[in-house]
Amino acid sequence: MKAFVIESGELKVKETEEPQAKPGEVIVSLRAAGINRRDLGLIKRYGDKPEALIIGSDGAGIVESVSDDVIDFAYGDEVIINPALRWYTNSDAPPAEFDILGMPDHGTFAEKIAISAEQLEKKPRYMSWEEAGSLALPALTGYRALFTKGQLKKGDTLFIPGAGSGVATFLIQFAKNMGARVIVTSRSEEKRQQAEKIGADLAIPTDSDWPKELADETIDLVIDSVGAATFNRSLDVLKKGGRIVIFGATTEDTVDFNLRKFFYGQYQLFGSTMGSREELRAMLSHMESFTMRPVIDKTFPLDQAQEAFDHLASGSQFGKVVLRNS
Repeated sequence: MKAFVIESGELKVKETEEPQAKPGEVIVSLRAAGINRRDLGLIKRYGDKPEALIIGSDGAGIVESVSDDVIDFAYGDEVIINPALRWYTNSDAPPAEFDILGMPDHGTFAEKIAISAEQLEKKPRYMSWEEAGSLALPALTGYRALFTKGQLKKGDTLFIPGAGSGVATFLIQFAKNMGARVIVTSRSEEKRQQAEKIGADLAIPTDSDWPKELADETIDLVIDSVGAATFNRSLDVLKKGGRIVIFGATTEDTVDFNLRKFFYGQYQLFGSTMGSREELRAMLSHMESFTMRPVIDKTFPLDQAQEAFDHLASGSQFGKVVLRNS
């Protein structure tokens, strides 16, 4: 079968052996797979190992075969893949056995995958393959950060530095579904307009004076994945006693901040990553109740996976970049 792999320090599309299901596993014929920022960094983490690793965390497809001991899924079922491996019930932090699909396990940028039936959920019927194949990792990440950690409530004001990422597009929609006010930033006027089209109440330039722009706002919650470039700027606009949730660091990982200012302000800081199967199912239920859809920026055939990676790495996208099998 065809797959997009890391091999000897290079990314390439190549022919690989078809997967074989072990006990408890299912073979899924993949129709679409969303690319995440995590995928862009895997080549550095995997190094120059000669063994080909199929990368990719998100995906959706049709069950092609099941092991004899699998009872919850059958041939022909349309499914999405839960990339949060072995994290079943909601907890304060992931269990020790938690990992993310796509390294060290073979991932979804392929025509087929063998995966535990425990990692499958039924595909929402109203979604296209591109939508279903791109939602699990970013939507679950956003759902946990927003609700489990951030405790967003109706009437709260949410501030999101950066409007174009897949997670941000889910955050905007989740928050608006719950009756919150949403403010985002972007350097791109086009992205600010797109954010407003999917529900953002206010979109301001990233390089503007945030305290001045938001002088009339009361920010209850910040969800930030940018890191060092925005952390202190976000604290400057967060209300006293407000909450900030960090789920990524696309700029520098290390941040210096004023502890005295922090404890006098009685701010609350939370870390978050991915989420449990329990939260994924709650997220899918939420999306179905609002007929909510992922925002798709652009779709590429699997043969053009490198072009898709380059597009995501450029930062020009708004929403999800997706690989599609013919």
